[in-house]
Amino acid sequence: MSDSKKRQSARARKQRSCTKMEDCLIEDQTTFYSKAEHYWKEVPPTVDGMLGGYGSISSIDINGSKKFLQKFLGEGQGKTGTGCALDCGAGIGRITKRLLLPLFRTVDLVDVTQEFLDKARSYLGEEVKQVENYFCCGLQDFQPQPERYDVIWIQWVIGHLTDDHLVEFLRRCRSGLRPDGLIVVKDNVAFEGVIPDDVDSSVCRDLNLLHRLVARAGLNIICEEQQQNFPEEIYQVHTLALR
Repeated sequence: MSDSKKRQSARARKQRSCTKMEDCLIEDQTTFYSKAEHYWKEVPPTVDGMLGGYGSISSIDINGSKKFLQKFLGEGQGKTGTGCALDCGAGIGRITKRLLLPLFRTVDLVDVTQEFLDKARSYLGEEVKQVENYFCCGLQDFQPQPERYDVIWIQWVIGHLTDDHLVEFLRRCRSGLRPDGLIVVKDNVAFEGVIPDDVDSSVCRDLNLLHRLVARAGLNIICEEQQQNFPEEIYQVHTLALR
């Protein structure tokens, strides 16, 4: 599971769309997850690898994320603190390095691929001293420490979770938030239905389904934006702030 970017033609999206994730899963859940783990073990631990060959969009992505996140950070009623953040599906720490470490005193990383976490220790440079924990774990099994995090950042990784596991993970994340904490989900969205990706064993959901899963988790969407200035051939990407 990692900070990955995927693309697919509009024609293919339309032809392969399902109405719910379960319709797209031919194999059992164990195979769904093991295939994804195997895929990421073959991906080089580089920014370009994390972004599926789209390393050139990294700065656009980070700048959009920073502008979105900074609206919520600060002091005072309702503002989110800057003590500790969690980077979910962190990969080598691209988001940790460029977005989270400059804004938070400490950051934890969680990813299913140990090689990526090992690479993060050198990739993050001098700021690596701000990282407290590296968790090698799939998000379907990960349990955030209660009331530890001001922000839990989940980007380009929810497609590696089944619907039920995503709901359960978001519930655990909610318990992991400090007062006025924030969960941010940034991911690809399908035009309609659920689009399976057999290459990396993931799915891309439409916004209606994502909204329903967020509601099932007992969370409210307090802000939602579409990332701008990405290449036309890739999926639309939306960022959701949840509490």
